[in-house]
Amino acid sequence: MQNAVDSPSPTAVPSTRTRFAGPIWALLLLAPFIAEVLSGSTRLNILFVYVPEVMVWGVGALFCRELVRRWRAGGASLLLLGLALSVAEEFLIQQTSIAPIPFLGSHADYGRAWGVNLVYLLFMLGFESVWVVVVPVQVTELMFPKRSREPWLRTRWIIVCCVVFLAGCRGAWYGWTQQARPRLGAPAYHPPAALLTVGIVSILALIGLAGVTAFVTGLGWFFIITQIFVPKPVQPYWLMILMGIGWGLVTFALFTIWASRGGWSTLHGFSAAFGATLGCMAAPYPSIATWAKPDLIALVVFDVLALVGFALLGRKVFSTQKVRELNLA
Repeated sequence: MQNAVDSPSPTAVPSTRTRFAGPIWALLLLAPFIAEVLSGSTRLNILFVYVPEVMVWGVGALFCRELVRRWRAGGASLLLLGLALSVAEEFLIQQTSIAPIPFLGSHADYGRAWGVNLVYLLFMLGFESVWVVVVPVQVTELMFPKRSREPWLRTRWIIVCCVVFLAGCRGAWYGWTQQARPRLGAPAYHPPAALLTVGIVSILALIGLAGVTAFVTGLGWFFIITQIFVPKPVQPYWLMILMGIGWGLVTFALFTIWASRGGWSTLHGFSAAFGATLGCMAAPYPSIATWAKPDLIALVVFDVLALVGFALLGRKVFSTQKVRELNLA
């Protein structure tokens, strides 16, 4: 029988909830903040949609990360799971890549074929997989390095997250297809069953491939989405699709080679995540002339907060890397 001295203190070993609460909440909040707020997609005047974004993007990114850690997989798997989440968003949840584009000033027919907004879909596949999933996961794991290789969710919380995610998906579908689109003057859209089937099959295929393929990221990805809004987009549109695919393949190959080298460290991971986030933050500035002043001020404040956060995180990562190098010396 253990005596009092041998027994661990009640506060010596934190509970599972306490150990993982920090990284879980960080990822839940960072996924939509980096992708939606810093990119300018979610502005101050519609900041209330941040809640359903946490329910869909935050929980979705958490699920992707959880599967990768349970499978003991790497960046390639995380990317493919992010692609699966993106396909779910574009075909099933908000259906933004299959419904006609409703935004004022956009070229609704640019790249639309077979009932799909092909240029828009291509951009979203890269944007949502990288800036919703890969980058926030990388940043969160750098913030909590001691928890970076562990699964964070237990069975009970997986069930809770499933309920929250499904509720968020339902709310996002209703809020966009039934509320936002009509307010933009777009008619109700009911996707054909064939497109929904394509989306479901694609999601399942990407999840299956997540265990075997490699990592990708890209900074010039935002050039694709601008073609839908600039006065003279690249013509013909399929040329833009080929360029986007080529860009994705090149960055895929580069990061696969770099990340697999023995010298790749957490400092390199931080640099990659920081660079990708800077690209996301820079994306809205060419169009800020049309923004309301409160939205613009809010964007600048959010960007400053993000830069301060990355500076603090960078100092932490750099210090940890130095200590590690000294221990190896």
